[in-house]
Amino acid sequence: MTEFYHKVTTEDEGLELREIMREHFDFSARLRNRIKREKLVMVDGVSTPGWKKPPVGSEIRITLPDETSGFEPQNIPLDIVYEDDDLMIINKQPGLIVHPTKGHPTGTVANALMYYMEQTGKPFKIRFVNRLDMDTSGLLVVAKNSYTQNDYTKQMKENTVEKRYMAVVKGIVESDEGTIDLPIGRPDPDHVRRGVMEDGAPSVTHYKVIDRYNGYSLVELLLETGRTHQIRVHMSHIGHPVLGDWLYEGLNPLLIDRQALHAAKLTFTHPMTKEKVTFEAPIPDDMKKAIEKLSQ
Repeated sequence: MTEFYHKVTTEDEGLELREIMREHFDFSARLRNRIKREKLVMVDGVSTPGWKKPPVGSEIRITLPDETSGFEPQNIPLDIVYEDDDLMIINKQPGLIVHPTKGHPTGTVANALMYYMEQTGKPFKIRFVNRLDMDTSGLLVVAKNSYTQNDYTKQMKENTVEKRYMAVVKGIVESDEGTIDLPIGRPDPDHVRRGVMEDGAPSVTHYKVIDRYNGYSLVELLLETGRTHQIRVHMSHIGHPVLGDWLYEGLNPLLIDRQALHAAKLTFTHPMTKEKVTFEAPIPDDMKKAIEKLSQ
């Protein structure tokens, strides 16, 4: 259960409760309306309407509404890197879709989370605030309430979330580091493939070479924007498709059977504590094995 507190000060004197809420709590209008409708605002332990003027020294306590999701629970392993009452960080394994779709209604991270909640007895509504392709492994953020979701989304829009990936790419990347600033669009609306297009959305990827092998390179990538398939499109466009990426000419089943792309590091401001936090996930075994083969 997530709760917010505020002690009424002399600066709040004479203000209605709803005015104090707008001043001190960064809730969306939709969340404020739900809190009001479900009478989740307490002043000194008593449920209080928004038009009341709480006296100086009184304590305001706001409880976020209880919510849950309705996906089918499935016993699918989850590698939970971090969890508290407001968010969860998962190290997603490759081959797992994040959210159910028409083509994949089950066998997803959402189904795994429903089973986890069933086992722990701590239900919440699943809100994925970042997405990873099915065959991309690594850090996935799940918000447990709308406040956390809105705050994290705001950070992403303000470009204050730092997302670093590791990838094995075809070819020897000659520059030790560089920036790819090319717009990405969808050439065919009926096909999932993206590409660099003049009228596409602004897209910026920074890369740094970590190591070079026999015809391949290990690179670290920092995303400045978050377009669909951004790393895969950008690296393919400059002649270095991600190893194993069948969609963008990186296929090599002898080394790995999926794109060798991993969301390795994530830094952001925790929506509740307002502290800077960093989470990391090690390179998975299939990428390690591919690197070992290339290093021989």
